[in-house]
Amino acid sequence: MAEAVRVLKAGGVILYPTDTIWGLGCDATNAEAVQRIYDIKQREDNKALIVLADSHAMIDRYVAEVPDVAWDVIELADKPTTIIFDKGRNLAPNLLGQDDSVAMRLSREVFSAQLCFHLRRPVVSTSANISGKPAPRIFCDIDDEIRRRVDYIVKYRQDDRTPAAPSSILKLGSGGEVAIIR
Repeated sequence: MAEAVRVLKAGGVILYPTDTIWGLGCDATNAEAVQRIYDIKQREDNKALIVLADSHAMIDRYVAEVPDVAWDVIELADKPTTIIFDKGRNLAPNLLGQDDSVAMRLSREVFSAQLCFHLRRPVVSTSANISGKPAPRIFCDIDDEIRRRVDYIVKYRQDDRTPAAPSSILKLGSGGEVAIIR
């Protein structure tokens, strides 16, 4: 944990297990680090990235307006659920959608939640794959090119062979509208 946090604070990119699949992560407030993730994934930077938070307070700090229904969704979700909020704030501008929206998930997985807690900021969580290729469901599925380009690979859960799945994604409007994206 300490090394992963050190790398994130220094503006680095890590490969780490999340509450869903293995992800590429960086400090969600650092635009240069976010750009490195786009470069590693060979992904257009006009596609927003998901970020993880460790608490309701962190969500409040980085989302301009959290509709009341969001807290219900977070509380009642029985699997990891990412919520797209209308307007992010205090985050790297290149992390946000073209409409300034932000996709954020409250992590209930110990490692990724603690990562956010110790960094004291949200952490980017995007699948550890080259854009257009399948997302890795277990560590050994991660492409060697991805492994070579990150600054640190977290050792935790590398031997876990339980196939993971991406999160559900919902878009919430400020008026309480809900759209299922995935």
